Amino acid sequence: MHKEHIHHEHDHCEHEHEHSHDHNHGHSHDHCEHEHSHEDGCGCGHDHADECAHGHSHDHDFDCISAAQQETYIIEGLDCANCAAKMERRIQAMPEVTAASITFATKQLRVAAEDPASLLPKLEEACRAIDDVHLVKKSTAADVQKTPKKSLFREHLADFISLIAGAVLFAAGVIFHHAGIFEPAVFPIFVAAYLALGWEVLLTAGRNITKGQVFDENFLMSIATIAAFCIGEFTEGAGVMLFYKVGELFEHIAVDKSRSQIMDAVDMRPETVSLVDGDDVRTIPAGEAVTGDILLVRPGDRIPLDAVVTEGESRIDTSPITGEPVPVRATVGTEVISGCVNQQGLIRIKVTRPLEESMVTKILNSVENAAAGKPKMDRFITRFAKIYTPIVVALALLTAVVPSLITGQWSQWITTAITFLVISCPCALVISVPLAFFSGIGSASKLGVLFKGGLAIEALKGIKAVIMDKTGTITEGSFTVQRILPANGMSERELLAVAAACERRSTHPIAVSIVEKAGAEGIDIESPASLDEISGRGIRARLACGEVLCGNRTLMAENSVSVNDADKSEGTEVLIAINGIYAGLLSIADTLKADAPTAIAQLKSYGLVPVMLTGDNAESAAAIASKTGIDDVRAQLLPEDKLSALQEIREQIGPAMFVGDGINDAPVLAGADVGAAMGSGADAAIEAADVVFMNSSVESIPQSISIARNTNRIAVQNIVIALFVKLVVLCLGFFGFANIWAAVFADTGVAMICILNSLRILWKKYEK
Repeated sequence: MHKEHIHHEHDHCEHEHEHSHDHNHGHSHDHCEHEHSHEDGCGCGHDHADECAHGHSHDHDFDCISAAQQETYIIEGLDCANCAAKMERRIQAMPEVTAASITFATKQLRVAAEDPASLLPKLEEACRAIDDVHLVKKSTAADVQKTPKKSLFREHLADFISLIAGAVLFAAGVIFHHAGIFEPAVFPIFVAAYLALGWEVLLTAGRNITKGQVFDENFLMSIATIAAFCIGEFTEGAGVMLFYKVGELFEHIAVDKSRSQIMDAVDMRPETVSLVDGDDVRTIPAGEAVTGDILLVRPGDRIPLDAVVTEGESRIDTSPITGEPVPVRATVGTEVISGCVNQQGLIRIKVTRPLEESMVTKILNSVENAAAGKPKMDRFITRFAKIYTPIVVALALLTAVVPSLITGQWSQWITTAITFLVISCPCALVISVPLAFFSGIGSASKLGVLFKGGLAIEALKGIKAVIMDKTGTITEGSFTVQRILPANGMSERELLAVAAACERRSTHPIAVSIVEKAGAEGIDIESPASLDEISGRGIRARLACGEVLCGNRTLMAENSVSVNDADKSEGTEVLIAINGIYAGLLSIADTLKADAPTAIAQLKSYGLVPVMLTGDNAESAAAIASKTGIDDVRAQLLPEDKLSALQEIREQIGPAMFVGDGINDAPVLAGADVGAAMGSGADAAIEAADVVFMNSSVESIPQSISIARNTNRIAVQNIVIALFVKLVVLCLGFFGFANIWAAVFADTGVAMICILNSLRILWKKYEK
């Protein structure tokens, strides 16, 4: 996912505002001094060697290739995970193709080449050599028109008709056979039932054989059931095909359901918008709305496009985008994000980004791109499935021949071999991992956590330490006046008025916080008769009350102002002296995020070690750490120091996740095992990260780890279930305790179990 996937474009300089009071007027914030230092190379912003070592999730086969050399297609008719893997291998082997990836969960083919558009006929030919599919160029956001959903019966009408016809004929054959009536008709009835159920399987198997595709599930089922007929097991041959077709139908329905559930959760793109045209309101396709258009949003409607409120007032539910449950107030001038829900009032908004650039489209793209980033577990299973089928088919052949030659019981061992053939289909294995990770990505996106790929989810399960930047990550990144401590007869209001008068011309964050505090208190701010900035110390100003010094303790000492009785305070201190006499101090500090203490406690409960790295002074860092429960604090660090500290922590504790939000955090984000960025942070940090927390809350950190652990656990469960059931049925079949019915369950039945198990990730309620 690229930086434009997150729309927050804050103009603030890097958040790490180091607070030790030696700026050009006494506030020492090195906040504009750090430069982002991406590595030279492909321009993706990562140290590739380090990334390969630490498991970052960016797919650099594509990230290092220009968008003009990439194309994405929808593979219509793709309903077999194993076929998808075969198509991917075939396309990757094409000499014209630089990189290719097929995501079964989204039916998308992503291909990179010098001229990808010209390759469409060859790509389709390669895919159709595996299965009867059709490639369609993925629609742009501007052309989005969601296809009306068909009912379950209409969607699979042909399958239901053949299934019902075959089931009726099969039932008639079984009744006639067991009742001993119409004996001459029993065999033709079973053959008719078999053809009604299996004609498509037989046709596909024959077509694939002519293309050189032998070991696919259609061929294996055809051989198994025809062999059953050949040895006189008519009931079993037709019955197994019936069971297989029922299993296949429910597997396809389950896959479609899982796809739609996940995509419905993340695809919030509107089909139409209500355009205000003078005194009229007319409905137009969302893709036709342009920047500057005025749209009407009624209570209960989603904000269709990124925009700013021009009329009306309401409360906006941002949870679909950020996962934040508390609605926010929106008035004229408030920026609103597409996908959020207008809860109360009728509002008019002015479009600031068209559909293809709005948040709803960027989230959808990021989820789809993340699904294409395949974890190591998925790649291993795909490679394993490639050799698994030929091995089991060879075992089936040996089982049919060798024991039969020894015992002479050809019928028994051929039946066992048929069982082996059915079990050899690897679909349940191949589907077990990608759907689990896709469900994890979809579940996280609903909470405002965007994973950039399966590798990030996979890497999160093994982390031992969570390293966090302070400003903007654990704290809000916005300064406020925390305490006002007057002295020598001054009141709090008088001291604040003097400080605000000195700071009114400054745009420095600390100065702004003082002026804002005075404004909130209703204080009229005096304009100084004269004002001089003293570099690294503070300000000398002439006010109605006399000569005022406003700055740090060094400024006071240099002007012989006694501050020995001044209270020491956390955060940045702004001291005031009037006519050489100490008048008090203001304590300015960043605000701790409300959810930080509970989130840190949650991380500790997971057995993780929280660590804070910051460029701030030791006192401020220690104060924040004590409030949140972080024991390991490292302060006053430059960007290169943070990288060194990261390496040291990894050596001492183990794999580490780093969470930051500033430009100077980008090198550390790229160097961590998993890098996470706050969505409100700098674009460079978001670009370098593997995970983005769109609501910028600290609680998103344990949420992401919980989702990652659950996803990995369920993916492993799926693999174990698929392999265990297949192995058990193989063993039982060899000893004569399992028939073809059990083998079909080990194929389609296990696939359904894996699909439903994967959907548990999407259904699970994570703490918010």
